[in-house]
Amino acid sequence: MGAAALEGFLLGAGLIIAIGAQNAYVLGQGIARRHVFAVTTICFLSDALLIAAGVAGFGTIVRSWPVLIIVATIFGALFLIVYGALALNRARKPNRLESRSGGAQSLAVAVTTVLMLTWLNPHVYLDTVLMLGGISARYDGSARAAFGAGAAFASFVWFYGLGYGATLLAPIFRNPNAWRVLDIAIGLVMWTIAASLIAGLF
Repeated sequence: MGAAALEGFLLGAGLIIAIGAQNAYVLGQGIARRHVFAVTTICFLSDALLIAAGVAGFGTIVRSWPVLIIVATIFGALFLIVYGALALNRARKPNRLESRSGGAQSLAVAVTTVLMLTWLNPHVYLDTVLMLGGISARYDGSARAAFGAGAAFASFVWFYGLGYGATLLAPIFRNPNAWRVLDIAIGLVMWTIAASLIAGLF
């Protein structure tokens, strides 16, 4: 169970941590100290719900068809290889993150914005329901639940850490080199997990 939870945590972290609209928005809210709890909680609960759906639903369907486990594993490994390559490519020319605090913003506007950034992003379904759900099919019972819990915990750590630690993180991630280091780490983690998936087929 511990290994499954750790793999879920690392894979979840690798998929969640990336410079993008949602994370930039959470960081901006954190810097402005504006509706941080609501924004980070929505991000975390959305991920947890989608991960649970993937682990309980798609994972079960895949597990009932042995050939689909192989297909899902191959697809997952290929996806991770490509995702890792994209992260390493981003490291070559890292972006500069500019967070703007702006003026006052109501709670309703903040909630609506983060819901749209989260649920209208097609990659969130690929990463959670399909990707994590498919890979979780490699595990049985409590180990599969541990995998999902590990992935959800990665979301918890990232979003609350990003939101409440934004004041400390902002100066760091305005430096492109910080994103370079982070992207390199993400790429290597993705490739390591992809290698373990491929090795598991033999």
